[in-house]
Amino acid sequence: MASIMTNASALTALQSLNATQKNLDTTQARISTGYRVSQASDNAAYWSIATTMRSDNQAMSTVSDALGLGASKVDTAYTGMDSAISTINKIQQKLTASYGQTDASKEKTQVEIKALQDQLKAYADGATFSGTNVLSVNSGATATTAADVKIVSAFNRSATGAVSISTIDVNVESIKLYEAGTAAGVSKGILDANRLGTDGSVVATASAPTLGAAAAGTDTYTVASLKIFSGTTAASDTQIQAMMNVVDAALKSMTNAATKLGAAKSSIDLQKTFTSSLMDSIDRGVGQLVDADMNKESTRLQALQVQQQLGVQALSIANGSSQSILSLFRG
Repeated sequence: MASIMTNASALTALQSLNATQKNLDTTQARISTGYRVSQASDNAAYWSIATTMRSDNQAMSTVSDALGLGASKVDTAYTGMDSAISTINKIQQKLTASYGQTDASKEKTQVEIKALQDQLKAYADGATFSGTNVLSVNSGATATTAADVKIVSAFNRSATGAVSISTIDVNVESIKLYEAGTAAGVSKGILDANRLGTDGSVVATASAPTLGAAAAGTDTYTVASLKIFSGTTAASDTQIQAMMNVVDAALKSMTNAATKLGAAKSSIDLQKTFTSSLMDSIDRGVGQLVDADMNKESTRLQALQVQQQLGVQALSIANGSSQSILSLFRG
């Protein structure tokens, strides 16, 4: 049936052209943005997942920065500890050389020992990075232990969506060299702690030796302040032996502390590598979800452009069919 009121062919052609135009707009948007899912309306589930993963990646970027900062703190502490170990070895050498010396020689050696003790304190005080020092500590007037240094190492999201932070903890109490805290019961550092001359073990109460006398079992010394000569009196050889025991015990503790710092540094480096790899994996995962396949979209664009041109022609033909009705009324 021919009708001038309803042109079914034109309506069909118009619907087809509109559908083609819509697909063309979608393809052009994908090409211009690089995403096949650039907003929630494109694919709500994929968009939500990608948005969350991007947020997590930004958090992990901050974690990576925190790990770099933490590595610098540990590196600084390790450098100070390593220098202190070299210096305490020199103190041990001076004590060994002073054994059996005359009082005059011990007086001169004491000058060298004092200079080395000052150098130890300088190393500890100088091992500061971004306001953090784990070698020369002041726990204050109330705390009895030094607070751990916590280095942010991971940003975690559970299956339920709950987030948490993981840290690499550096136990300052076990590696500190000096403690300036004044609280009752506070533990001193490796170098300023009172140690028994018999075996170098740490004790809470000091028992100052009488310089020049035979060493007593209760005598205590600190590496930071031991003296082989004071005023006009030189330490006896048995007392120098006791000082050597104290220095050797402190050296063992410092070696253990350096090992802990090295282990912390290794953990930080491993975590930095893992975090970097994990961020790359998340980027790839997000890309699989929302990135547009440019080869596919380019081919689709060309096909849709041709389809659009054909649709315009089809609509033109359909609109022209009504003109044939005029021939029915010509005389």
